[in-house]
Amino acid sequence: MTTAAPDDSFHVFDTTLRDGAQREGINLSVADKLTIARHLDDFGVGFIEGGWPGANPRDTEFFERARTELDLRHAQLVAFGATRRAGVRAADDPQVRALADSGAPVVTVVAKSHDRHVELALRTTLEENLEMVADTVAYLRERGCRVFVDCEHFFDGYQANAEYAKRVVRRAHEAGAAVVVLCDTNGGMLPAQVQAVVRTVAADTGARLGIHAQDDTGCAVANTLAAVDGGATHVQCTANGYGERVGNANLFPVVAALQLKYGRTVVPPAALPEMTRISHAIAEVVNLTPSTHEPYVGVSAFAHKAGLHASAIKVDPDLYQHIDPDAVGNSMRMLVSDMAGRASVELKGKELGYDLTGDRELVGRVVERVKEQELRGYTYEAADASFELLLRDEVHRAASGEEGDGGAPRFFRVESWRAIVEDRPDGTHANEATVRLWAKGERAVATGEGNGPVNALDRALRVALERIYPELARLELVDYKVRILAGTHGTESTTRVLISTSDGAGEWSTVGVADNVIAASWQALDDAYTYGLLRAGVTPNE
Repeated sequence: MTTAAPDDSFHVFDTTLRDGAQREGINLSVADKLTIARHLDDFGVGFIEGGWPGANPRDTEFFERARTELDLRHAQLVAFGATRRAGVRAADDPQVRALADSGAPVVTVVAKSHDRHVELALRTTLEENLEMVADTVAYLRERGCRVFVDCEHFFDGYQANAEYAKRVVRRAHEAGAAVVVLCDTNGGMLPAQVQAVVRTVAADTGARLGIHAQDDTGCAVANTLAAVDGGATHVQCTANGYGERVGNANLFPVVAALQLKYGRTVVPPAALPEMTRISHAIAEVVNLTPSTHEPYVGVSAFAHKAGLHASAIKVDPDLYQHIDPDAVGNSMRMLVSDMAGRASVELKGKELGYDLTGDRELVGRVVERVKEQELRGYTYEAADASFELLLRDEVHRAASGEEGDGGAPRFFRVESWRAIVEDRPDGTHANEATVRLWAKGERAVATGEGNGPVNALDRALRVALERIYPELARLELVDYKVRILAGTHGTESTTRVLISTSDGAGEWSTVGVADNVIAASWQALDDAYTYGLLRAGVTPNE
């Protein structure tokens, strides 16, 4: 575990492993915490708060293992704890000693800065609270630790009793705290308030200040940047904004804003293009689906749908993008829908490897077909693979001069399929499907059983095709969504099905629409398998 100090002019401090782990639904093992710490170090944060050693066995084990298993290149590991108890010397408080014994070169101590919290929660005097702060900081400094002090509920305390809140900051600073962090623990502050308070406290105390913002008003990132505008040089964040209640200031948009908008180099320049990858990798570790609409790193962050936008982007992408997506490791995407115009289709075609430039007739045909299909309930913005198959069909028609329902050659031709659900006397159900198809000049008939009719169809299709196309063995259905379309009702409604499929190297989505869920599912399955074979480099036989 490295102890080399990072550039000290500005601190990016991550508390995913401690504060972020308090999010509902997150339960990190020690191995998870070690993995996330490595990702955060790769991103180049200066400090990683690992947890509260001595408070629980998991955090104690994390710090023990970190000594030998973490080789940090950019970050310093931070232990978190509280000031000593009232009436006890810091040197005699076992939890304070555990912080010093953790092996972490930096310790964050949480202190009360709201007078009512001191009196009601700690049940001690305001003067004794000040002594608790000073004694704890001085003891940890004597033990060789660098100390940051988190002033809990600072902004609420400042509104209630500004002079006492500032006394806590001043006492921590005078005792040797390297940074005093102003915490919006309840998350109720707004940016203008934060900036004004930080500026005043900095001027009145002389302390180096940091900011820790919760997101209860949806302003945690804005409040963090406002604190920087007010003079803070230390920002505490969590990856993807994880944290209790609605979360904390999100590390990634804070860093991106500081580096790309403020011009501050707060992480290594080479790390910024890794931001999207690292955000998604951490989401995988905590077992939460990455938010598609997350600023900078979401898959929709640079996705464009409206035809007007596409026309402008075709001329200059910067006209509708605030940064180059490559700067944060993301990419621009064109969404094709009934709002699409010619420019959208041309750009999407280019993205998929089809040069449609100059072929106005082909582009017009694709646009009209998309609009007709979406009128029937299809959605291609959520099913890129189905759109690519549609585009492939139209390109083939244009090249061959064919008209009608024919399209590009396919890998198999379905003769018929059926699915049966049997309700048994014991209350169980049997689901069986039969598929009849032709592939490579050979007729195949296969039956499959599953936990539902769609699963049975999927298995029957696999049985029929895997002997002919062994590449299909790598395919796995990873998501299945059903939606009853607006404008219809009840059991007579039109149904849209979206299926996501993976081959281990990537995922793609396909869509089917029909007057019953099984038929819609079959369409999406047909497209999913066809696209998977194309990805595998198999040549169509028909």
